[in-house]
Amino acid sequence: MDIYLKKQIKMKNKSINFANFVQVAHDVMIKEARQVENMASLLDENFQKAVEYILKSKGRVVITGIGKSALVAQKIVATLNSTGTPSVFMHTADAMHGDLGMICPDDVIIMISKSGNTPEIKSLVPILRAMPNPVIAMTGNKDSYMARGADCVLNVYVDREVCPNNLAPTSSTTTQMVMGDALAVALELARDFGTEDFARYHPGGALGKRLYMRVSDVIAQNERPQVVADAPLKAVISQISSKRLGVTAVVDENGDVCGVITDGDIRRTLEKIGEEDIFALKASDIMTRSPKTVKASVLAFDAVEILQKYDINNLLVTGDDGRYVGVIHVHDLIKEGIV
Repeated sequence: MDIYLKKQIKMKNKSINFANFVQVAHDVMIKEARQVENMASLLDENFQKAVEYILKSKGRVVITGIGKSALVAQKIVATLNSTGTPSVFMHTADAMHGDLGMICPDDVIIMISKSGNTPEIKSLVPILRAMPNPVIAMTGNKDSYMARGADCVLNVYVDREVCPNNLAPTSSTTTQMVMGDALAVALELARDFGTEDFARYHPGGALGKRLYMRVSDVIAQNERPQVVADAPLKAVISQISSKRLGVTAVVDENGDVCGVITDGDIRRTLEKIGEEDIFALKASDIMTRSPKTVKASVLAFDAVEILQKYDINNLLVTGDDGRYVGVIHVHDLIKEGIV
């Protein structure tokens, strides 16, 4: 009987303890973490050189690889692009069939390969060396053909894959990705790439909104409930009901905030007084003085932090001059995906 078939039959008949898979996952994570830790001990002046090549370049970073290394290359390209370093991916096999045309004179090239000796890599290295571009090799074999043909080498050596058969790229792709992250972070720091820069490259989705959407953007479509301090209870209820925000600001003659009234404030007040006193109530009798406010010009995410800190649902919004301009509600922030 075929040896492979015997093995399959044996595995089918073997009872499996599913609880052991948690231990398998734990072992995989620990072993890969150790490989990354070992890689950190191999760092040398080559990493400094790689960062300097990229910083001095007026072009892009062109990253190439084949197989699983190609997938890692695409991830690194995405990370670099999102953190301020223009990058493109070039598949090693496609490079030999026209894609070399994407390389510009000022670009820096990063080649990724665990062995550094694959046929495709060996065909590409002499061609790249004939170009004026700096070439950075990311490999686990510093004596490889690719490493010898590079201007500097990022050592991503692993002594074995975490795959039980030591075949599937696992630990090696992890170290490649971590090295890519290290490059991206170093470049980020060198370029003083801050949150405003990050927002410019991530305008879509919740992440982008957290970084660029301001309170003024969120309240633009909201009503602006307000009453004066001597307004009767009926006027207060009318503002809260008609503007549908569950709250109204109390303002003085200059439009400055002097208090806030929520529908809960009204209910609590009515529970405490007699029926004969209801119609004598004024806004100043119910309002909470010195309410929490936020400026329209601040980031909406800052408003979220204030709401969470004080466990409230609304904030009165003021302009830079301190005057009342509207209300921001936690539901507005949820709708925008900021919370």
